[in-house]
Amino acid sequence: VIQSSSATTVMVVGFVNSGLMTLRQSISVIMGANVGTTVTAWLLSLGDIDGTSVLVRLLKPTSFTPILAVIGIVLRMFCKDQAKRHIGDILLGFAVLMYGMSAMSGAVAPLKDSAAFINLLTRFSNPLLGVLVGTVFTCILQSASAAVGILQALAITGTITFSVAFPITLGIAIGAAVPVLLSSLGASVKGKRTAYVYLLIDVIGALVWGVVFYVVNAAVHFPFMDMTMTTVTIALLNTVFRFATVLLLTPMIPMLERLVTVLFPGKAASGALADM
Repeated sequence: VIQSSSATTVMVVGFVNSGLMTLRQSISVIMGANVGTTVTAWLLSLGDIDGTSVLVRLLKPTSFTPILAVIGIVLRMFCKDQAKRHIGDILLGFAVLMYGMSAMSGAVAPLKDSAAFINLLTRFSNPLLGVLVGTVFTCILQSASAAVGILQALAITGTITFSVAFPITLGIAIGAAVPVLLSSLGASVKGKRTAYVYLLIDVIGALVWGVVFYVVNAAVHFPFMDMTMTTVTIALLNTVFRFATVLLLTPMIPMLERLVTVLFPGKAASGALADM
């Protein structure tokens, strides 16, 4: 609904910090947020749907984004109920995101004829460099959804291959933890543990699936490494990676809880605090 795993996790950090949730409960919600954040990429990929029917045209972001923007403006300006005003803010933010992605797609289209741009992208097929670029880029943007959207915009130029998109997608997942870590600076030990669980989930997922993929590729040489990516295939790659990470780590929730507890040990209560 809010198009951001980071924003969802920041709220969860607050809930754990205030005692409304336990650390173990928060890990499950964070994993769900990691899957939910992939919805934005699928919505952006609707622009590539071919067809002339009314239904197909309505599914395109260029058609429904103005409608959402108008609804958001009305709720934001004319409703006194705070909940409705917040819904208006959400719709306006979503409309701005969609408009920005559409504008960027048109702006980067001429880059497909630039030899320098193509040579630059081919360097990102190096796994370590690709992960680093994806991480740093997402750290700057503070949003995994926006980073994946920009990768989709670049894919429209026809210069993004699977070998480039895969490591960048892994890096985007890691970089998304930065706003969550920043939100935990003033939190309690439990809040810090929750924030670092988010980082651990993404780092472990990127490390495990990255190593598995490249080891297997070295043995069998996947034929799709040079496949040109589209907005749909990037959305699919992002979803499969996030979902695979959740499947891998869900049985390990107790282990993740113990790991962050070791990393951030709590101070033993004493005196009046212990009595309370």
